[in-house]
Amino acid sequence: MTSIIGHSLPRVDARAKVTGEALFPADFSMPGMLHAKLLFAGRPHARILALDPSEALATPGVVAVLTARDVPVNEYGLQTPDQPVLCGPGSTKPGADVVRFIGDQVAVIVAESEEAAALGRDRVRVTYQDLPAVSDPFEALKPDAPQLHPDRQPSPLHPELSREGNLICHHQIRKGDVEAAWAQADVIVEADYHTPAQEHAYLQPEAGLAYIDEEGRVTVVVGGQWAWEDRQQIAHALALSPDQVRVIYPAVGGAFGGREDMSVQIVLALAAWRLRRPVKMVWTREESIVGHCKRHPMWFHCKWGATREGRLVAAEVRVVADGGAYCYTTNKVLGNTAITCTGPYEIPNVKVDVDGVYTNNIPSGAFRGFGAPQGIFAAEMQMNKLAAALGMDPVELRMRTLLREGSLTAMGTPLPGGVGLVEVTERCAQAAGWSVQDGQWQRPPAAGPSLPAHIRRGLGIAVGYKNVGFSFGYQESCWARIELHGGAEIEEAVVKIGSAEVGQGSHTAIVQMAAEALRLDVGRVRLVAADTATSPGSSGSVSASRMTFMAGNAVRGAAQAALERWGAEERPAVAEHTYLAPPTTPFDPETGAGTPNFAYGYVAEAAEVEVDTETGELRLLRVVCADDVGQAINPKAVEGQIEGGVVQAVGWATCERFIAAGGQVLTPHLSTYLIPTISDVPLRVESLIVEHPDPRGPWGARGMGEMPFLPLAPALAASVHDATDVW
Repeated sequence: MTSIIGHSLPRVDARAKVTGEALFPADFSMPGMLHAKLLFAGRPHARILALDPSEALATPGVVAVLTARDVPVNEYGLQTPDQPVLCGPGSTKPGADVVRFIGDQVAVIVAESEEAAALGRDRVRVTYQDLPAVSDPFEALKPDAPQLHPDRQPSPLHPELSREGNLICHHQIRKGDVEAAWAQADVIVEADYHTPAQEHAYLQPEAGLAYIDEEGRVTVVVGGQWAWEDRQQIAHALALSPDQVRVIYPAVGGAFGGREDMSVQIVLALAAWRLRRPVKMVWTREESIVGHCKRHPMWFHCKWGATREGRLVAAEVRVVADGGAYCYTTNKVLGNTAITCTGPYEIPNVKVDVDGVYTNNIPSGAFRGFGAPQGIFAAEMQMNKLAAALGMDPVELRMRTLLREGSLTAMGTPLPGGVGLVEVTERCAQAAGWSVQDGQWQRPPAAGPSLPAHIRRGLGIAVGYKNVGFSFGYQESCWARIELHGGAEIEEAVVKIGSAEVGQGSHTAIVQMAAEALRLDVGRVRLVAADTATSPGSSGSVSASRMTFMAGNAVRGAAQAALERWGAEERPAVAEHTYLAPPTTPFDPETGAGTPNFAYGYVAEAAEVEVDTETGELRLLRVVCADDVGQAINPKAVEGQIEGGVVQAVGWATCERFIAAGGQVLTPHLSTYLIPTISDVPLRVESLIVEHPDPRGPWGARGMGEMPFLPLAPALAASVHDATDVW
């Protein structure tokens, strides 16, 4: 049998999606179904003194108005339970009567129709006492700033979470002696950078349907990334045991990290549980923009030094990140920023300080790259500026300093085996036109058609790396079950796994890996996924570029055990396997030393632009993206991830401008928050698939879904500088 790994088979969900047969959360309905609307706070910081639902309840069609009093355990949060399910009086959670951003949820209005629910929502009377709002993280750090969470309790699971003032978390790295090292530097570059928020803008806004299933479980059909964790948080808020809650993910409609945290899950479950009838909720685009998290805005102050030979001697980086009103995953996002803000380079002396800060802005959370795009932007800008100051080609400078097998990171430990940084940089540079002359890398000479004097072309490059899988001491695992059916030969293999499919093609990769491990044609493999009722073991989140790596190892283990039982004449042959990822360690609180990740992905990107110096218009002519995937399970799916990641990064770098002032959002529509259209994408994207096997990945595969996003913005900034001589 020929290998199935490495072939571009059609996606398992392709036909259903292109024919419209695939159901997304907003497509579901049931007999006797009610409709729900949420009352958002609309204020950045206020205490709710009173809430009167009487006028709403008198509205024809309105069945119920649920408030904080109706939530048994009125708290949730992926890292720490610092957010009320519903804000208002009557809750046992201290501080739940305070709203901390405009999208805080105050009441759930349930009615016989969506129109009645919306009308009832507008008739709920809330008496607010406005409180001082803080929207600037630097102001929030001052001792006299308004305190957003004065009742915070220690988090035993996450000791890195601070309990001081508005500081969510702090990470620091200390390696060598930075102050002494500056004397060794022939060139020092010191600069400030700001990276903005970004809206996920997935195709389907938040939506779901909740009901009581035939076994009496509170069941929520919703889009998400970690069904097991959704179930845990719903059960906690409703004071139920987890086996009394079921979560089902249909087709999701995009995620990019934004569906890791709760949106409609708990309130839908609450309504169905209280009313014992199916309840549906669909957010508008404006509700989605106001009600869910964004990419963390960050501010960097960087000071880097290098010798004239192109050796980095020291890097000092200070980072402040706006975490918004609640923690979400800020502590973990900023752990990644701490790792990446000094780049994938050998630097003997490092000092990094990273603070995540509570403000009254929309919470910041997971978004493709998870803190690495921000850190890499600062690091790569510093590298390109150092190259310019040294009069050295930017590729040559990188080749002299990139981490290799055995190189020590800023945390004082080497990267796991299979480091592909040099290979992706070489492949990208060569494809973009760089060459080696007299033993050194040199950029291509200016060429192409003669252009008007005001049109200038530029070429830039940047490199990045990021963790694959969860980090910082969390014991990562992935469960899978395989059932082999048939007589003399295997007629069908049923693969059960909790993995979500959020558009990246993970289910197709899982089917291919299962077929490979079982030595079956893919037509004999049936996948049952993303339902906590059929996946009693957790497969973890579809995030951190982890699912191919983790699910592949879990499926391979289950397949091996199932084949052994098949060989022993068991019919059906059934086996489960839980893959435990290699252990990691948290940052040492003083030095940052440790082994925070068990695997990484590596990427290099070059951008070629045209700049109209009279109008400021920018044309992105070409992007070259070399991505080390270890082993491409499905090459066309890899290309799709590269192209999608590039376009999403182009939006962040050029046209997406999320504007908030005083805690209020000034760009709540897609007519004011502009995401790329077909006319904004690069004219050409060259996807270079590098296969430098990960020694612990299934068939050598490593995760790559986030990697193409990482270095695009600094490569683009470098290309604009090359064209205009302006940073």
